Amino acid sequence: MTLLVLGLSHRSAPVSLLERAALAPDDRGKLLRDVLAAADPVVEGAVVAEAAVLSTCNRIELYAEVDRFHAGVSELSTLLARHSGVGIEELKPFLYAHHEDRAVRHLFSVACGLDSMVVGEGQILGQIKGALAHAQDEHTAGRLLNELFQQALRVGKRAHSETGIDRAGQSLVTFGLQQLAEGPDVAEWVRGKRALVIGAGSMSSLAAATLARTGVAELVIANRTLERAERLAAGLGQEGGKARAVPINAISITAELALADLVVSCTGASGLVLTADAVASALRERARLRGGDEPLALLDLAMPRDVDAAVHRLPGARLADIESLAAASADAPMAADVDAVRRIVDDETEALGAARRAAHITPTVVALRAMASDVVAAELARLQGRLPDLDDKERAEIARTVRRVVDKLLHAPTVRVKELAGEPGGDHYAAALRQLFDLDPRTAAAVRTREQERS
Repeated sequence: MTLLVLGLSHRSAPVSLLERAALAPDDRGKLLRDVLAAADPVVEGAVVAEAAVLSTCNRIELYAEVDRFHAGVSELSTLLARHSGVGIEELKPFLYAHHEDRAVRHLFSVACGLDSMVVGEGQILGQIKGALAHAQDEHTAGRLLNELFQQALRVGKRAHSETGIDRAGQSLVTFGLQQLAEGPDVAEWVRGKRALVIGAGSMSSLAAATLARTGVAELVIANRTLERAERLAAGLGQEGGKARAVPINAISITAELALADLVVSCTGASGLVLTADAVASALRERARLRGGDEPLALLDLAMPRDVDAAVHRLPGARLADIESLAAASADAPMAADVDAVRRIVDDETEALGAARRAAHITPTVVALRAMASDVVAAELARLQGRLPDLDDKERAEIARTVRRVVDKLLHAPTVRVKELAGEPGGDHYAAALRQLFDLDPRTAAAVRTREQERS
């Protein structure tokens, strides 16, 4: 079995394609179930033992344990295309695939924020944690992915605590607000404004908390489930902010848009939440009520987009969305701490790889010692038949001597092979042991299965 990651991100695909391929929460569960259902050894496709999906506003990635790399890539590509609604021929040129150590290095880089649109942002850690929890709920994460994702979370936290990677960039929310403010002093620009946050999920909650801390005059949370919006507003109110909740409908959104200075939207809707006509109508009402020429600032962090891209062309509106943020982040400066984080990723990847390779050879070593024990037992039984007059003390001494000889002969090779297994290419040593000692591969596999069941 091999670890495989297959996906596409803002680095490999245009935002327009990412937007079309975005997976709703329910779709992610269906995708995982279908990936595991494809694990049929009778057919030609790959056998998939475990799977998890990491889906954010700028990436869609499938992590899986498969029996064959190329068949796994083909299987996962087909399923990802089917569930995303983007044809496989259109999707395939933008997909990337990594396996084993390269897959580990990729996830660790993602966890540290090195692969984010805004380098160093820390929200990805919560998204990785959520991806693991979702796979656990769907019963598609086993020993490999549980250990891998937990390790990725630890590496990400280490990078943020031991380096200044946080200085290399901000969360996507803060970065988006900076683009709208056209300057680094977001707090000064936001202070005293009326803000409307559409959605009550993790990204919207982060946006609402960020705005509350910067001192907005009023904060309105709009969500399809009013109760969830009310809980978020109540929490922000306890922190000293002035927050209220409203339901999402045409009347309330138009009214709130007319009163707002700033809008942040991030929902899981499959279609537009704010059409160009709705924003244009709100701008006319806003001008009638308030006058002045300060534009309405809109930040769309949803994938697929919540706000019609045509809003870019409306007088009196300024829109920052995932596409414009991707273009802006390409020119963002990289902090020197990024190099330190890359070293952490390299070290952690090497350490995990060595541990996995060493663990991989352990069942073969156990099988070898089991075979040696069987040989000793058979020879002692034969000796008992050949020399029936030996007393118990003599027989016990002979047994101890034979076992000591076997242990001494096996000690150095087994210790050395475990050391060599930790090096790149170390998996070959397990195969060499099985071939040299004519070990039944099923015996080693049985040992590995028992270890997994115990863990």
